[in-house]
Amino acid sequence: MTTLRPPPLTLLDKYSGHEPQILYSTTVTVTGGGTGHGRASGIARSDDGQLAVDLRMPKALGGPGGGTNPEQLFAAGYAACFHGALSLLAARSAVRIHNASVDVTVDFGRDPIDGLFVLSAHTRVHLPGVDRAVAEELVRKTERFCPYTKMARQGIVNVVALVVAGETSES
Repeated sequence: MTTLRPPPLTLLDKYSGHEPQILYSTTVTVTGGGTGHGRASGIARSDDGQLAVDLRMPKALGGPGGGTNPEQLFAAGYAACFHGALSLLAARSAVRIHNASVDVTVDFGRDPIDGLFVLSAHTRVHLPGVDRAVAEELVRKTERFCPYTKMARQGIVNVVALVVAGETSES
């Protein structure tokens, strides 16, 4: 069995370049499942096979529940990323954050601007035993460092393209 270890502090080293330096990439594919609707009965699978999740519409949105949904997946990713960034920054600053936890609540709602849909996220960080001033500084530094927080604040590069059977990606 592989011994689990935290990532190296070298991840905190600054990068300078003209284009983003990709360190990791993954693809998750969602198919429609029994209803043909990804959100209502979909299946999400990662390209490496490590993620296989049944998607279900939550009861609050008129669905049956009984599976996970996109908001839960986003909240899990956000919380894990923020916790990881927090842990790296704490280690670099020699701050012990024993029993630290990060709660992310994702709200799916109606957008008052266009009447369609909008997501919001609320992050709560628990740092038991850490001096309040030190904890506040660590959380602020993490907020500036965490890629999910940057994405939520600044947006994300997003390219949407139709794939047509028989065409190559260069078409």
